[in-house]
Amino acid sequence: MSSENGVIFQFFHYKYKTGGFLWKELETEAANLGQKGVTAIWFPPPYKGAGGGFDVGYGAYDLFDLGEFPQKGTTPTKYGTRGELEAALTEVKNAKMQAYVDTVFNHKTGGDYTELVHACEVDWNDRNRVYGCRDIRIFSHFKFKGRRDNSDDSNYSSMEWHWWHFDSADWDNLRKEKKLYRLKDKVFETPVSPENGNYDYLLGVDLDTRHPEVDGELRYWGRWIVDNLGVNGFRIDAVKHIRSEYFKDWLNHLRVHFSGRSLFAVGEYWSGNPDDLHGYISATEGTLSVFDVPLHYRFFSASNSGSSYDMRTILDRTLMKEQPAKAVTFVDNHDTQPGEKLESWVEPWFKPLAYALILLRKEGYPCIFYGDYYGDRYTRDDGLDATMYSHKFLIDQFLIARKAYGFGDQHDYFDHPNTIGWTRLGNSDHPGSMAVVLTNGGDGYKWMNMFRTNAQYTDITGHIGNIVTTNSDGWGKFPCLGGKVSVWLQQ
Repeated sequence: MSSENGVIFQFFHYKYKTGGFLWKELETEAANLGQKGVTAIWFPPPYKGAGGGFDVGYGAYDLFDLGEFPQKGTTPTKYGTRGELEAALTEVKNAKMQAYVDTVFNHKTGGDYTELVHACEVDWNDRNRVYGCRDIRIFSHFKFKGRRDNSDDSNYSSMEWHWWHFDSADWDNLRKEKKLYRLKDKVFETPVSPENGNYDYLLGVDLDTRHPEVDGELRYWGRWIVDNLGVNGFRIDAVKHIRSEYFKDWLNHLRVHFSGRSLFAVGEYWSGNPDDLHGYISATEGTLSVFDVPLHYRFFSASNSGSSYDMRTILDRTLMKEQPAKAVTFVDNHDTQPGEKLESWVEPWFKPLAYALILLRKEGYPCIFYGDYYGDRYTRDDGLDATMYSHKFLIDQFLIARKAYGFGDQHDYFDHPNTIGWTRLGNSDHPGSMAVVLTNGGDGYKWMNMFRTNAQYTDITGHIGNIVTTNSDGWGKFPCLGGKVSVWLQQ
């Protein structure tokens, strides 16, 4: 974690406008976010994707092209040029925030040339079932001509990728067929997620991380990106599809190489089952944190259930509750936003309650989503309009409270099916106390012990204007309005 009470900000969403605006926006916004209490920025994949200026970055093509070479129909990436990226990074560092770069090692897309290779067709739903083998043509030769013709390899990389650097693909250009193929003499990596028999393959041409040239190149890129951009860590994409020991070794290599520099890492292991996350943390020996996907699904379910959801159980079977030191908590992200493959958008009325739960408690390392903070409107791939509403005002209030009052002992009052609360009692450096109350039903309140007699509290959300004063035993009656959250700070 970047600092005590650290907060990550995911500074992009999947449908962010094209045209190279994001890095310039981040350059402008960095100082403001840092002042409010954000301590780290999650950058989207900053390198060239197969979709050029329209690629969100997950269609990884050239990891060494940060928006400075004419490739895939554009020089800038969707987010801007390398110079604009570096200017944004400078402002992030000036604001005393860390920079985490999104890292896509599972696959490559947009190969420059096809290659003929012998491969075996396998079942999409049972990757251990083989139908037959034949010669196919796959886009597996990555030459990066735009970069190679306009740069010195010694500053980037001289490696060209060929079919033997991959283990599987899903397109036969010879027959123009989309099927799943395992390449000659290759095996699917293990251990990976056991879904579909073996979930090594996800998309594009799948990297064979056991190949020494692949391993060497990915290690080199890790050193290169830290040296060139000075990033402080990584958000690692699709870790359930890559053998679990790989990132343990990769991160340990970087941490030894950059001796004395802390490199944070969080993996995206998409599963609503906390046992899967515990298993991955164990398999990687705690070298990286993981996103608390089960908590996100708790929020999604609660937001669609109204007052029938039992709020006493909101944290049950989540990483936040069971292994908080390795939990990166979030409400929504680019994959869950409306129209995306993993759409599970938390309803707007519940968003403030969810953000209070991740920002105002001591467990986990919370992450704020761009779409929830700034809001946006866009057209989905199916042609429908989508709106993400801004919750900036309340998130800002929560950040203020976290920065100044999120310290000391925490006491929970999860004893009512609709109205729950908790307290933070402060410490010697931050002596102020805080009471949080939220409800998914009608107006409610919680009697909570603040261990301070005749202390006064005001609700920084503005929902309730009255002052709460604790009694001679230190207890106070803290109210909140129906379907809302109130955050009471000691005056």
